[in-house]
Amino acid sequence: MRLCELMEIKKGAVAMIGGGGKTTLMYTLANELEAENSVIVTTTTHIKPPDSMPVLLNPSEDDVVRMVSAGRAICAGKLNDEKKLCPPDIAVSRLIGMADYVLIEADGSKGLPMKAHESYEPVIPDEVNDVILVVGMTGIGKKVSEAAHRSRLYCQLALCSENDIITPEIAAEVINKEALHTKVFLNQIDAAAPGAAQKLARLIEGPVYSGALIEGEWECLC
Repeated sequence: MRLCELMEIKKGAVAMIGGGGKTTLMYTLANELEAENSVIVTTTTHIKPPDSMPVLLNPSEDDVVRMVSAGRAICAGKLNDEKKLCPPDIAVSRLIGMADYVLIEADGSKGLPMKAHESYEPVIPDEVNDVILVVGMTGIGKKVSEAAHRSRLYCQLALCSENDIITPEIAAEVINKEALHTKVFLNQIDAAAPGAAQKLARLIEGPVYSGALIEGEWECLC
């Protein structure tokens, strides 16, 4: 089954947050959806320009409409001084009217599998109807200081120290206290201890899915 069907991704705006594979999740969904739908990929923070789809830099609304009508998923944004894509000048409320799906990376994690969020993040537009939190299972079994972005805040939420090992219980404590998601995807389970994803899923509030996105494998642990 396609991931977009398994996760019941509805038309409109969908945000990806967390760490450990949210960019891969976004492009996996875009590749699946573009076969039968119009898709715009963008960010409210910054992402690397993708190689897998056309990238529109500083596009006008007419530019977006023209490219979307060509039938492929497109990425829209502005290039910053670090050669990364930042949000386009077109509001998400306008992008929604130009495509069936608007997929948004709304968070950064410095490449780490776990994350805690400051008060100003993630940057989720009001129009978003689904927020998917991605959790990298490679963080389970590692020290908080090694695996969690904003490790001090992570520890405040989990009531632990930065030298403590991240367990499913600790990860679930942070996820549930933040309560930022509508769905959770536990990624990189091929590198996790047997049963770790299932244990974490039982502790998380809301629908939970797991898999290895790069390998094209996933299942529902709802």
